Amino acid sequence: MNEVFGSIWWLIVSLGILVTFHEFGHFWVARRLGVRVLRFSVGFGRPLWRRTAKSGTEYQVAMIPLGGYVKFLDENEGDVPPELAHQAFNRQSVWRRFAIVFAGPFFNLILCLALLWGMFVLGKQALSPVVGQVSGIAAAAGFQPDEQLLDIDGIQTPTWTDAAIALTTAALDRRKVAVTTRSASGSEARHELDMAELKDDIDETSALREIGLVPRQMLLPPTVGGLTADGPAAAAGLREGDVIERIGSEDVRWYNELTPVIQRQASAGQPLDIRVRRGGATLSVSLSPARISDDDGRQRWVIGITPARASIEYDALFRYGPMDAVPAAFSETWRLTHSTLGMLGRMLIGRASIQNLSGPISIAQYANASAQQGPSWFLYFLAVLSLSLCIMNLLPIPILDGGHLLYYLIEIIKGSPVSERVLIAGQYVGLALLAGLMGLAFYVDLAR
Repeated sequence: MNEVFGSIWWLIVSLGILVTFHEFGHFWVARRLGVRVLRFSVGFGRPLWRRTAKSGTEYQVAMIPLGGYVKFLDENEGDVPPELAHQAFNRQSVWRRFAIVFAGPFFNLILCLALLWGMFVLGKQALSPVVGQVSGIAAAAGFQPDEQLLDIDGIQTPTWTDAAIALTTAALDRRKVAVTTRSASGSEARHELDMAELKDDIDETSALREIGLVPRQMLLPPTVGGLTADGPAAAAGLREGDVIERIGSEDVRWYNELTPVIQRQASAGQPLDIRVRRGGATLSVSLSPARISDDDGRQRWVIGITPARASIEYDALFRYGPMDAVPAAFSETWRLTHSTLGMLGRMLIGRASIQNLSGPISIAQYANASAQQGPSWFLYFLAVLSLSLCIMNLLPIPILDGGHLLYYLIEIIKGSPVSERVLIAGQYVGLALLAGLMGLAFYVDLAR
């Protein structure tokens, strides 16, 4: 239950910060261009707090915290005294209206840069791009365990996240990529991955697995975390904390190697000789694995153990001074923008799954998880969400900022505003598109 309340709280905090800054962009530029602002509201619905400034602007905090708005003086929304007509939004030139509307998404972009700057100053934890296991087309391309991924198609990959995004993108596009690696001994090598060899039904969630590259930090040691009551391992005397080093004639390095090794060694129908390390001693036990049937009817051999719980340990820290963090923030913003736009494009043409959409449930969960991980993670989450808000608002959908900007561009080209009929039709289309997008995001959230 604490996780639920935590998710709700951090969702409110996150959206409160991002939406307020977005609306402040509209507000600040409008005031600078001489447009009268009637109300600046954080949240919707009944006001919980309200104050009117000397300028006549009403500031309020409303009951529903998931959003906010800025209300301008506008002849299309009510009567305007003649002496104030020049301060009405609708009386401004098309370029001024364009600037006021564009300011909201632009301020989200500025906020993204500022948050990333703060994250780099505090220090960004990450996983170094070191390969733990190799299989599939990666093994065929010559990759070896313990190699570090240096760059992909000439673009540096200082973290596993950078490498994963580049490889997943190439996999979705089914194109070849060149990967430069460095071995544990320091020698460099160049490998070519032909993503056209992957299965046709892969998506971004299975791409890395199908490529055959597993990060070293994701691998668990072959430690016994739990024992099945009356299972073969318990009967043979294995204990929690034992580290399995060898089964039959095969050495074991990671926990996920246990299952395939057990299947190969048990196929002979003989008891398994298992070597384990217990404390500082090495022991040998013999057990007969049990044969069970999975839900799909397939049979497999098991010895009755479960893995020890382990948390991911970050082994890289990127921290910059205040000056060096500026170009780092710009670089990361560009990478995130390129990645987000690329994924949106692939979703539109069907190359990427709609599972990439995140609705309020997922966003709340991510907000809570990042807040628990520390300030730098929460700043990174806010930066990604702010950039997403910027990009989504610039989509040419009526009722969004991008829809209004599209109308203004048409007005600039044709020399006159779009007709009232077009505006009304656009509102209906925009509402339908937005409702459909929100419904899809909710569906993906619930299905997830």
